[in-house]
Amino acid sequence: MSQRKYVCPACRSVYPTTELIWRCSCGSYLNIEAAPGLSPQDIDREELSMWRYRAVLEAPDAHPRIYFGEGLTPLVSKPWAGANVNFKLDYLFPSGSFKDRGTAVMMNRLLELGVESVVEDSSGNGGASIAAYAAAGGIDCDVYVPEGTSDGKVVQTRTYGARVVQVPGNRQDTATAAQKAAADNGHFYASHNWHPLFVEGVKTVAYEIWEQLDFSAPDNVVAPAGFGSNVMGLHRGFLELRDAGQIDRLPRIFAAQAANCAAISDTWFGRSFKHSPTVAEGIASQGPVRMPEILRALEESGGRPVPVSEELIVGALADLGRNLGLFVEPTAAVSAAVARELIESAEIGPEEVTVAILTGNGLKATAGIAELGL
Repeated sequence: MSQRKYVCPACRSVYPTTELIWRCSCGSYLNIEAAPGLSPQDIDREELSMWRYRAVLEAPDAHPRIYFGEGLTPLVSKPWAGANVNFKLDYLFPSGSFKDRGTAVMMNRLLELGVESVVEDSSGNGGASIAAYAAAGGIDCDVYVPEGTSDGKVVQTRTYGARVVQVPGNRQDTATAAQKAAADNGHFYASHNWHPLFVEGVKTVAYEIWEQLDFSAPDNVVAPAGFGSNVMGLHRGFLELRDAGQIDRLPRIFAAQAANCAAISDTWFGRSFKHSPTVAEGIASQGPVRMPEILRALEESGGRPVPVSEELIVGALADLGRNLGLFVEPTAAVSAAVARELIESAEIGPEEVTVAILTGNGLKATAGIAELGL
């Protein structure tokens, strides 16, 4: 295990990464210190997964005990809105979403530390991911989800053997219920939104993009953002690469949001937060835990949050399938909708190298997609 530490951004307390903890004693979230970055020579070329970047991960020195060969997802260039966009197919992970990046690192560490039971709250994909890794690691798992979560995600999570608890109310009500259940029953609260090792795993998307673009940074990256782990992971990974001298600038990071529930956008633009239902249930988050980190990532990269309408999201979902053969859930289509808007408004030039991350598989949301009449 490395010598990096968890650091509290509020009170500056420091904890070893071997401590079984999910937040600071002061109540704040924790961050993990940055890794030193790596060069192409440091990549384990024989490992055809995200673990090829183990040198910069807070991860086991040996082969991870919970392993699916996850990561190294395709990056495919496709015509989009009069330009070429590189779509990162992160919906091809074992559990069907990018969440496996963070879960792989977090759950392997919890297994190392002897955790036998976890509680997680999720809008769907995070819970399914943690349930999959818990099953493979022999860890007991309860997943709390909001009422109205896609049946496909609930069925998937239960099939992994997790107990699913559906909570009346919104996403925050679900988190509160999960935290109470964990405390009352002596289980570890393995929240992908709170645990600092989750973003540590998600940063591998930046390393993969860098390697797949012949060890260079794109000009722009667009990613769906609810609690913002993709935004923070992209920022962390590219920042480590820049500080290691492997790239000379950060790509602009655009947080793709559904206008009906856009807490990051509303905070960025100083608007009062209002929310209503959205087809992009995976990013319908009312209060991102790491809001300061998300805003800092966007500002330092020169990007911003971009909210789009339900109509644009559904249109992008249809076009991805009909024109490009890419079947994703509506949440994932938000990044394609935002990429289209930025290209058509000339904020992104057609000559620029742009990556749009497609985060979740359409098979998770077939019933909802059918209701859209596509």
